Amino acid sequence: MTSTGDDDAHLRTLALLRRVRDRIDREYAQPLDVEALARGVHVSAGHLSRQFKAAYGESPYSYLMTRRVERAMTLLRRGDLSVTEVCFAVGSSSLGTFSTRFTELVGMAPSEYARRALTAGVGELPSCVTKQATRPVRNREAPAVDVHLA
Repeated sequence: MTSTGDDDAHLRTLALLRRVRDRIDREYAQPLDVEALARGVHVSAGHLSRQFKAAYGESPYSYLMTRRVERAMTLLRRGDLSVTEVCFAVGSSSLGTFSTRFTELVGMAPSEYARRALTAGVGELPSCVTKQATRPVRNREAPAVDVHLA
């Protein structure tokens, strides 16, 4: 049985982790890294990573990249920006890393995703439906099968 002190510490930890997750959601396009996130809540990067993964099932970096990929998918569906412009608009500093992570989560390269989005008429669906239907899969679980946007 846990004591009230343990419960209070656990709740404080969860509140801290929620602040980190909310910051990632808000500032995904900013130059964030685990060290900066940890400094923001006054803990070490290692401690933050362990606690975040225990609470949310993935590292803070993985969560950040998923947010960036989700936003990139939206921008690519619009069709008015190149893959490179989208990469930098969502806060990635490396086109190679961005493309690799995008492909892992979505199951296709960003350029292929953009091409399919334009030819499939995805923009005709309400944005809330499109966002849910095309949500990236976390933890490198993108299907190896052909992905259809329409």
